[in-house]
Amino acid sequence: MVSCRLPFPFKNPVPVTLSLILFSQLFPGSGASQSLPVNPRWLHQEWNARWITCPGAPSRDYSVCHFRRDFNLEQPPARFLIHVSADNRYVLFVNGQVIGRGPARGDLYQWNYETYDIAPLLRAGKNTLAAQVWNLGVYAPVAQISSRLGFLVQGDNDSAGLVDTGPAWRCIQDLAYAPCATGIQQELGAYMVTGAGDSVRAERYPWGWELPGFPDSGWNRAIGAGAGAVPTGYGSDNLWTLVPSPIPQMEQSPQRLACIRRSGDFSIADSFQLGSRPLTIPAHSRVNILLDQGFETVAYPELKVSGGRGSEVKLVYSEALVDSRNHKGNRDSVAGKTIRGLYDVFVPDGRMHARFMPLWIRTYRYLQLDIRTGAEPLVLEDLSGIYTGYPFVQVARFSSDDPSLEKIWEVGWRTARLCAGETYFDCPYYEQLQYEADTRIQALISLYNTGDDRLMRKAIHDFYDSRLPLGLTQGRYPSNRLQIIPPFSLWWISMLHDFWMNRRDDNLLHGYLGAMNTILDWYRAHLDSREGLLGPMDWWNFVDWNDAFPGGVPDGATDGHSSILTLQFAYTLRQASDLLGYFHQDLQAAADRALADRLARSVYRRCFDPGRMEMANTPSKTSFSQHAGILAILAGAIPPTEEKQVMENLLRDASLSQATFYFRFYLTRAMVAAGMADQYESALGPWKAMIADGLSTFAETPGETRSDCHGWSASPEYDFLATLCGITPSSPGFRSVNIAPAPGPLREINALMPHPDGLIRVELTRRGAHGIVARISLPAPLRGDFIWEGHRVPLHAGEQIIRL
Repeated sequence: MVSCRLPFPFKNPVPVTLSLILFSQLFPGSGASQSLPVNPRWLHQEWNARWITCPGAPSRDYSVCHFRRDFNLEQPPARFLIHVSADNRYVLFVNGQVIGRGPARGDLYQWNYETYDIAPLLRAGKNTLAAQVWNLGVYAPVAQISSRLGFLVQGDNDSAGLVDTGPAWRCIQDLAYAPCATGIQQELGAYMVTGAGDSVRAERYPWGWELPGFPDSGWNRAIGAGAGAVPTGYGSDNLWTLVPSPIPQMEQSPQRLACIRRSGDFSIADSFQLGSRPLTIPAHSRVNILLDQGFETVAYPELKVSGGRGSEVKLVYSEALVDSRNHKGNRDSVAGKTIRGLYDVFVPDGRMHARFMPLWIRTYRYLQLDIRTGAEPLVLEDLSGIYTGYPFVQVARFSSDDPSLEKIWEVGWRTARLCAGETYFDCPYYEQLQYEADTRIQALISLYNTGDDRLMRKAIHDFYDSRLPLGLTQGRYPSNRLQIIPPFSLWWISMLHDFWMNRRDDNLLHGYLGAMNTILDWYRAHLDSREGLLGPMDWWNFVDWNDAFPGGVPDGATDGHSSILTLQFAYTLRQASDLLGYFHQDLQAAADRALADRLARSVYRRCFDPGRMEMANTPSKTSFSQHAGILAILAGAIPPTEEKQVMENLLRDASLSQATFYFRFYLTRAMVAAGMADQYESALGPWKAMIADGLSTFAETPGETRSDCHGWSASPEYDFLATLCGITPSSPGFRSVNIAPAPGPLREINALMPHPDGLIRVELTRRGAHGIVARISLPAPLRGDFIWEGHRVPLHAGEQIIRL
């Protein structure tokens, strides 16, 4: 075993596009961009290209296929745009160079395609366009919606139409692939739905299939997949209804594993994991090599080997190791622990320089190679990873006189990045599903740190597309299994309100008001008018994973009169009223506001305990939670004169069922609303504890958590800017700003934050117990107010210094 290099900070590396399957190589061009235009013709009529499939390949069961199209050009074109999609997924090559992957996840009504300019890789004479396409059938991730195996290429104009998919394409089913780790959910005893692992036998793989000159005369001619290619708004018998992908290609950047933590009696030099020295495993050996990335990552691991006919290499991926009680403990510790997790299997065939990479992303901090060799030695040439995720670039900066906060900032950003791909992920290891509750927090983190709202826009529309006849959105989407969480439909409305306050796109928001109203109507139908609270609620009314809520569901949800659910409804009605008033729907805005007021009064009258100065979960007042008090403050159910006392009790009374990392986002919102934002810094203990426990990302829940990386726990990445610095929009579209810092014990803060008009800079220095010097810079034409201990100072565009 060698000593491990310390984990290094997760940065924004320069994007490098690399191969995403068995043949990894640098791509010198810049072919993929979702900013490329689409010929209006393909937005308003059926395409010339046809969806194709491979004869003999299962249509809806597990299959991996290769497609090729050779074509000739008299001279290299200046531009050659193509539009590409597949079901489930594709990796696209031009003359042996990988240029992109997709499609971005969606549903059959909004099936995404990507646009590429492949001209930089074309040449005079023969060219080859190739794709690996797979449909994993019942082994696909739950986030993968599917109709059947299919592949589609449409040239943007007549000359590019030369490569339109049809019978001129050749194809073959790749029998080297088989699913493995199909029972991993049962093995781990945890909900895990990211898909099966890949088992690949090198002897069956058609090596070089994507290269020009590969002999494909024995391949099949592609056949139709049973449907024409039609854009949204067209067609009468659609399998897939096509839309341009609203997001860019995912970032891909090389990553090297930090160190080898364990290899038994087998000696390994440091240089192996650095990629500078191969490692030979003797014949007839069994070797287990545990490698440590140094921090959690989402990547395509790439294994390069030579020789080793008769060998088998199993790659096992895990966020953490576990002891004999299945406890993780400190994540840096490996002594007495083992690895359990999703795995892939590669079976070499003895050839030189064979390369394996799984079809889909893997999440890991620890990666173990379980190697069994046969009669030939196996040479491990290299093992590395290609980090991948949504190409967010962190513009925001934060520092203070407390260095522990900078570590939280670093780990929070890593968490946010690993939970963002073609959709937001709740967690990258176990689910990779996009839930409204998680996504609301993640989207605010994205806006405040990057200014990039494209993934938020896609998420809002994904949930809009998920709507059901009963009026609610699904609790997560895209998803091939139905899940309804009514409170999450309300968080979707909160997302609309967030977008309205932080962005300037009235047309987008106006289109969602009808869906917003149908959600609120569903809730209205569940009101018990006699009691003034929500009655018995259908479906899964999840609130938080705390110990007092069985299955995350609070008292009163199933049998009626839950203060928590009623207060969230009132909170959302106020946000809906804001939106409706802005769009001049004044009567409905007034009705929503009046209903929110009535509900707030009813909950206070029925559920508030004036002796305890705490909000009960139900009118029986037999159970109390932080959640009820948090939402009571946010919904305006607590009289202003009592808010601080209620908030103090929420923070002090340990007998209340406690908010986990997720709902502490709303605990902070309640602190701000009650005028106690200065308590935020002292409430960061749980995040500091996670870092002390060796986590490199923030976990799903306290204690022995399932997921070590959960987007909803990255909320400090928002609150360091919105709460410690106090930067929030004071009018829709962020056209004006309030800067109301709440540094608590901090003496210095420096921050930078993106804004629709440019960058906001804040430098704060405390003077004595109550004084402050603030250097503020606002982009033109932004105006606002600086608020400090009862003082309100107007802010103008440009730089200003305030002394109070």
